[in-house]
Amino acid sequence: MAFDEQRYTREVLEPAREAGGLPPEDLRVRYQLREAMTAPEVSETVKQVRQCWRRARGMLKYKRLADRLEADHSRFAPIFSAAAEGDLTPLRAALGDSERRAARRLDDAGGRLDDAAGALRMLSPALLTTIARSSGVSPEEAVRLATERSIEVREPDALPEAAPYPGYGKAREALDTLGLSHLGRFIFGDRCAGMRVLDGLVVPGAGPAEDAVREVERQWSTRTRGPWTISADTVLAALRNSPGLATLIRYDIVARLRERVREHPYDDTLLRHATTELDLAPGDARRLIFAVRAEGGAVSGPSARLRELVDAGEIHAAADFADALDPGALIGEAAELATEVRARLARAVQLRNRARAALDPDDAWLALRDALQRVPDLPGAAELLVRLAPHPARGLRANLQGDGVSLVWQPSPSRAGRIVYDLYRNGAPLGTTERPSLRDERPPVNTPLTYSVVARRDEAVSMPAAAAPVVVRPEPRDIRLSAGDGVVSGRWSRPDGAMRVVVSRDGRVLASGDTGFRDREVVNGISHTYIVSAVYSGPEGEVITPGVRHTVTPQGRPRPVTDFTLHPDPAAPGTFLVRYEEPPTGELEIVALDAAPPWPLGTTLSLAELRGASRTIPTIPTREGQAIRPGGSQGVLLAVTVAGEVATVGGHLDHVNLAPPTRLTAQRRGVTVYVGFVWPPDVPEVEVRWKGRSMIVNPAAYRAQGGVRLDVPEGEPVTVEVAPTSLVHGERVRGPAASLRLPGHVPVHYDLSHQGPAWRRSVVVEVTADRPVRLRRFALVLKPGHVQPKSADDGVLLDHWIDLEVPARLTVPAPRQAKPYWLRCFAEGASEDAGAGSAMSPEGDVALIDPPVRRMKVG
Repeated sequence: MAFDEQRYTREVLEPAREAGGLPPEDLRVRYQLREAMTAPEVSETVKQVRQCWRRARGMLKYKRLADRLEADHSRFAPIFSAAAEGDLTPLRAALGDSERRAARRLDDAGGRLDDAAGALRMLSPALLTTIARSSGVSPEEAVRLATERSIEVREPDALPEAAPYPGYGKAREALDTLGLSHLGRFIFGDRCAGMRVLDGLVVPGAGPAEDAVREVERQWSTRTRGPWTISADTVLAALRNSPGLATLIRYDIVARLRERVREHPYDDTLLRHATTELDLAPGDARRLIFAVRAEGGAVSGPSARLRELVDAGEIHAAADFADALDPGALIGEAAELATEVRARLARAVQLRNRARAALDPDDAWLALRDALQRVPDLPGAAELLVRLAPHPARGLRANLQGDGVSLVWQPSPSRAGRIVYDLYRNGAPLGTTERPSLRDERPPVNTPLTYSVVARRDEAVSMPAAAAPVVVRPEPRDIRLSAGDGVVSGRWSRPDGAMRVVVSRDGRVLASGDTGFRDREVVNGISHTYIVSAVYSGPEGEVITPGVRHTVTPQGRPRPVTDFTLHPDPAAPGTFLVRYEEPPTGELEIVALDAAPPWPLGTTLSLAELRGASRTIPTIPTREGQAIRPGGSQGVLLAVTVAGEVATVGGHLDHVNLAPPTRLTAQRRGVTVYVGFVWPPDVPEVEVRWKGRSMIVNPAAYRAQGGVRLDVPEGEPVTVEVAPTSLVHGERVRGPAASLRLPGHVPVHYDLSHQGPAWRRSVVVEVTADRPVRLRRFALVLKPGHVQPKSADDGVLLDHWIDLEVPARLTVPAPRQAKPYWLRCFAEGASEDAGAGSAMSPEGDVALIDPPVRRMKVG
């Protein structure tokens, strides 16, 4: 379809101008593109659209928009250059991005409309136009967005500026005295809820207003005279003398609403005030609040026109307008604006003249920029600005990097304005960037390439800087060399444009195919260097690339390690020492499997296959072999001998990683021994052994009982051993154990009694045990008060005995001590868990057992 310039102006340029000079984000609209266009059709349409921009630039109203469109086009030039070469992929991606930006612009505009409409959901046409222009959408789109959001666009209602009755102030004071919120309440009472005062006075459920006034007069005439009736008479006088009852009520409502608006409340608060306190219907409440908020003095005359031109940036036009006015019209604000406009224009003209005389384009550009900031419509300034090219870039270098070309240059010394760089390859546009570097990812292969760069500021471009010609000849890709027993093989991918690939080993060219080679003339254990190069046709014959270098070492078939042992390392929990006979070739590795290996002993397979079917275990070399940390709970450890890219399967063994428990503790409580420890990770059960007995404990049982409880006679020593355990293939396997020895002890009982007459009483201590035992030191302690002694030093020593043979009967004179007091015995070296204490004896630990409290406490 032929390009229709009139339609483009009507549907694109004019809406964009009305939207504040912002071009449409959607590139389909901006460039009149269609989905089914071919690459030549795209180039031709874009060309015609840009010609339309240049013609529209001659019209003052489209000049700024056309400049913006041309400036934006530089961002899309690489996309259309690719389209000209037949590649529409960048264009399709850009079209998708532009659609998303256009959608975001509409969403932003809708959000601004929502914010401006607020709770009232009303906007003036002028504010709608302003939001549309600043958001970059057309007024029609703004109206559609407002309709979708239930926003009413209307002019504010005209409100009365002066009271229709001169005595309204007195009537207002009288209403306040009567405690009424507005005049309608005086006339209609509670019936005025939902009252409408715009478009006539309407009170739901009430008759004519005149009848209501007469009824109010009758009611007040029957009341006893006083201050209340005087205020009512004042209001009634206002009603009788007002030119219109509806007009007075409306003015009263508006006056009260204006007072509340001056407090700057939120719209929700105003709506609540208008509908509850002023009894307005919701529709009238919204309209009145909207109208009151929109009130303000309207400026007109020369000052208004001058302000409009200044706000629009048309300073030169404002100066022409001021010069065309009669001198008598320039008074007040108009005179001030005219003076400001003329001063800004004069200074801008000076800067423009200085720019024309400047020798340095940067100085001229800065002067013109300042001039346009003062007077955006200064004649001739914009045209001069776009002709001020920056200083050129220098030192462009083109470096071959793989399949691409890296371009680096010294940036332009110009610092005025935004400098960008346009790159060209053999005269065709390549890309645009702000940084002094770019990479050509897809250059033509085996073709002389000449690159150049120009610095650009706006539309002005500098002299180009060119690099020395280069030719891109990629090396072979995906090169893979494998070494076996007396053989080395290789594969690759031949690059596009290459005639063939050649391979050399240690300077000797080898026979090779189109995608690989096989070299059988190598010696095991010796490293060989291979160079894989691509061959291209050149002007003077074949050209061979420097090639890609690889070094490999063929190895003989590695021998398997058929037997190895595994022992825990006592110095490092979780670590095991591997001992084996070192193979003559290759290196031993230990790998983990979940089950028995699928390969027979002695099988040689590729290292890649082995890695895919097993888990490599990190190893640390030791003097006797290797140290490994298998981790996990159980599995199979396999020994493999690795040489180059192959591995030979050796022996294997089942392994259960059972870590021993830590922090093992044991305490006696009579005939029960309480055992506790930190449960080892990844261990399903533990086995507890003591005095020839054993028991299996799982974590649930351990947590439920708060540990392990063992029955052991008090007098017998015991060794407790805790080992991790698990079932492997139906057989129970035990890991390293943790053990603790707990000595036995002999319980020794004592009893206290008082004998003899009151003037010569004695304390009798009877000490007994199940078998004879000797106590190194035995003491009797008294402590006054209600708290019993805790040790032999916590009180008064009544008596003590050394090397006491048990059983024994001891007598001590009764103390002369005021009641209450305590008597208690202690053996030297007592332990806290054995009642009063324990002492060392040849028989072992001795536990001293207290008698009942009533035997120890006196009084």
